[in-house]
Amino acid sequence: MFEKMKKSLFLQKRSGPVYITFDDWILHEAIPFSVDSSETFNASIDKVIASLGDSVELLGFGEALHGGEDILILRNRLFQRLVETHGYSAIAIESSFPRARAVNEYVAGRGPASYEAVQEAGFSHGFGRLDANRELVEWMRQYNADATHRVKLQFYGFDSPTEMMFCDSPRQVLHFVLDYLTSIESTSAQEHRLRIEPLLGLDSDWENPAAIMDPTKSIGLSPAATALRIEVEDLIAELQVRRPELVAKSDENRYLEAMQYATVARWLLNYHAALARKSESGKRIVQCLGLRDAMMSDILAGIVSREHGRGKVLAFAHNSHLQRGKAEWQLGTDLLTWWPAGSHLDEIFGPGYAVFGTAVGVSDANGIGQPQAGTLEARLTAGPGPARFIPTHKGQGLPTSAIVALPTRSGSMMNPTYFALTPQSFTDFDWLAVLDKTAYNRGGPQLVQRGSK
Repeated sequence: MFEKMKKSLFLQKRSGPVYITFDDWILHEAIPFSVDSSETFNASIDKVIASLGDSVELLGFGEALHGGEDILILRNRLFQRLVETHGYSAIAIESSFPRARAVNEYVAGRGPASYEAVQEAGFSHGFGRLDANRELVEWMRQYNADATHRVKLQFYGFDSPTEMMFCDSPRQVLHFVLDYLTSIESTSAQEHRLRIEPLLGLDSDWENPAAIMDPTKSIGLSPAATALRIEVEDLIAELQVRRPELVAKSDENRYLEAMQYATVARWLLNYHAALARKSESGKRIVQCLGLRDAMMSDILAGIVSREHGRGKVLAFAHNSHLQRGKAEWQLGTDLLTWWPAGSHLDEIFGPGYAVFGTAVGVSDANGIGQPQAGTLEARLTAGPGPARFIPTHKGQGLPTSAIVALPTRSGSMMNPTYFALTPQSFTDFDWLAVLDKTAYNRGGPQLVQRGSK
């Protein structure tokens, strides 16, 4: 195959080479790397980051599946290089926004003395049990403990306070805002608290897992919930109106943090209201998926604002959350589509947002076999290196027509979070990180073959 690539011709334009074949493009444009070689890995990262330009404030790094150990290791090494060389001060991962504050306190050397104290309370989706996440957090804590590092690293979650079959009560995020106001002056905070507290009711009513599939089990449109949404709007309005005063009496970062919690409360109540609306199941699920991703983008925008003047932000989540184009999920006979967080971030930041996607050739532990001949993964993993960075829609000379004709590989019968590349991937991402293989996450839950007991 490589002999054929070497013989193929390419044309030169002022903008750079235009390749006749897809395989020729891969051979010439791929940047091979190995995370086991610091020298080649760092050089490849530096080259890719330089190609993105200086305007990037938020860099997304997507994972092709939840369960790819080597992707997490790559993320950790990438973040370390971004911090050490490229001015990054924070990482935000696909985990609950309010829970992550406990992890950030640990990273700062405050709060709990051990990681075990935050691995459950500080993460959603069980992500705190993953060894690679522990290694990331411990490296950040060690970095911050070094007095020579003037800019201290921040850890954030940017997922909504929800999980697949669970949605938080708004109590925690609202209490955070009310406590902030109380720390400045108690009169106004007490007035808000007296109106809000009776409307919160029981956390168990908000967090009923049956409400995810059955709107009649949700309290999101009850009279109390509707009144609470109005109270939250009043609370947000007061924070906005009094911004100069509140910043002066606390500081800008504390104010922005309180505003983030308040807007998350607004999003969360909107999500609960969507759960309570009766409609076709597919339409209701799509609305909730769209709300979740819009909330994620809003949280990330707030994180970038909080880090402004300190450094840039790396966001890590599933490819489908960070991509620019519409996300798709085949649920039974329904093909669900919605606008993911990446599409919103692209509108908010323009050239200030750049994003990597990842792809995997083989993962036996995740039920991902060899990619079928001719698929994108088969062609991309045939390139040099155990892994390689591939430029996409911003790459020079990309033969788009050749990509559109390529078939999509099969998925996994063990890990439903695995999504294969499609032709859309070449406009969804600025670069792809393509790995020949990945092990399963250390510390992750056991996978079971779908259809088995």
